[in-house]
Amino acid sequence: VQLQASGGGLVQTGGSLKLSCAASGRTVSGYVMAWFRQAPGKERDFVAGITGSGNSTYYADSVKGRFTIYRDNAKNTVYLQMNDLKFEDTAVYYCAARGLPVIRTFTAYDYWGPGTLVTVSS
Repeated sequence: VQLQASGGGLVQTGGSLKLSCAASGRTVSGYVMAWFRQAPGKERDFVAGITGSGNSTYYADSVKGRFTIYRDNAKNTVYLQMNDLKFEDTAVYYCAARGLPVIRTFTAYDYWGPGTLVTVSS
């Protein structure tokens, strides 16, 4: 499975961005998909995860109510809608895939895409 994230950029505090992660090489409808982020000098942290069907979603407390993860299995793509962005959301965002269940630890994921940088200016 190859993953390619896109949609990062520069946005002001309170703004919105939508990240996309397109998968290729294999259908990912049976995979858990997740977003992680890593700020400079910090560990890679779980942001959000979604089951293969899309029926269950999971969020880090820091983004709950502001971010929404969803997927379109027909397009083999997962999305992260980010609203009300804060300075502390600045990081490189990565998408990842694994089998069930959703795990919040990055070492549990088998497939990774290159990151996309999100910068939130105050």
